[in-house]
Amino acid sequence: MAAITLMIATAPGPVAPPDLLLPEHDVPDPQLSVVIPALNEAQTITEFVTWCREGLEDAGVSGEILIVDSSTDATAELARAAGARVLKVPRRGLGRAYMDAIPHIRGEWVVMGDADCTYDFRQLAGFVERFRAGDEYVMGSRWKGSIQPGAMPWLHQHLGTPVTTWILNRLYRSRFSDIHCGMRGITRDALQRMDLQSQSWEYASEMVLKSVHMRLRTSEVPVRFLKDQDGRLSHHKRSGWFSPWQAAWINLRAMFVYGADFFVFKPGLAVLALGLAILLAPVGGAVDLGLFELSLYSMMVGMVLTLMGLTSVLVGGVCQLLFDYSGDARRRWARRLPYTRTVGLAAALGVLGAGLVVPLISTFVGNGLALDPTAGLPERLAIVGFAALLSGFLLFSFTLLLQGVMLVTGRDGWRDPRGDPATLRDG
Repeated sequence: MAAITLMIATAPGPVAPPDLLLPEHDVPDPQLSVVIPALNEAQTITEFVTWCREGLEDAGVSGEILIVDSSTDATAELARAAGARVLKVPRRGLGRAYMDAIPHIRGEWVVMGDADCTYDFRQLAGFVERFRAGDEYVMGSRWKGSIQPGAMPWLHQHLGTPVTTWILNRLYRSRFSDIHCGMRGITRDALQRMDLQSQSWEYASEMVLKSVHMRLRTSEVPVRFLKDQDGRLSHHKRSGWFSPWQAAWINLRAMFVYGADFFVFKPGLAVLALGLAILLAPVGGAVDLGLFELSLYSMMVGMVLTLMGLTSVLVGGVCQLLFDYSGDARRRWARRLPYTRTVGLAAALGVLGAGLVVPLISTFVGNGLALDPTAGLPERLAIVGFAALLSGFLLFSFTLLLQGVMLVTGRDGWRDPRGDPATLRDG
């Protein structure tokens, strides 16, 4: 028979060594760990632990319940009396609580959620079924399950969650229906490799985004979302009206940071192509496009767009390497920018640029530091030369950066489950 570990985590504060308290009847060798944040949940914790035990029994698995607690009320004592393990930790943030729990997870699988009885943990069977089928990341979905009337504010239900879910799916080509669902499952191995960094609410978005970067085998299961019990205030309401907006903002920030290559790499390619077209088309003379004319001044715009596009592409490459869990990006960039060939290209651009710029500088000096008011071929070639000089410098600088990042991310199979770091080839 399999087993499940249920963990309840905490929120922000001082630093002290964790203290693990065991229940009277502890469960040996659990297979699934449910990791759940709890802070001052004395009103609901006993019922919640009971729900979890019912869910374990219904799913046909044995499990433990571990409360990662930093409460100032009787949450820890009540949870232990109900049969849960309790890990006392400082109050340092929701995401941080999960990090503190990782060394104490005994199960092969982990299920996370909230300890306030808003997620129905009597329904664990769907998660267990997906884990047994080989999935590594199992998202709960309130949209595929049910939302009790009054359980979610109208703004969250009809605007916040649908919009941010749509944004994430567009950015990452994923198919989640509810990225903010607090009830979710992950294998312990994947959780450890995920290397969570978020200390607060944004841990939820970080997990979703990294599950995509890591290409985890993912599925969704329906869950029931219930209203807060009478007399209980959610943590957002306890923190004031601004708390939900702050949580939404930091979750969006996580989406944008982990999706940085989406915003810079692909748009950078388009801007680079457009910039080169505007820069090079009028080299032989003005080009009449009907509504406007490509001339010397438009070449300056083309030079700016070219440099912006090239910078975006190279920054996007760095982002891809930083969030590369499979090793594919390292291998791809090692092929695209082999050191010797790329540095040679950068040097060639520098020489070409200097060759095109020097004649204009000579004319400038010969005219007593005055420019010829009639722009001709030397001026147009000089703009191309400046673009080539700066592009060569950018390419050389980013080649060093990309090669350094590849060395760091490829060392000892860092973030590569296959232990197959990309080799830097001298091409």
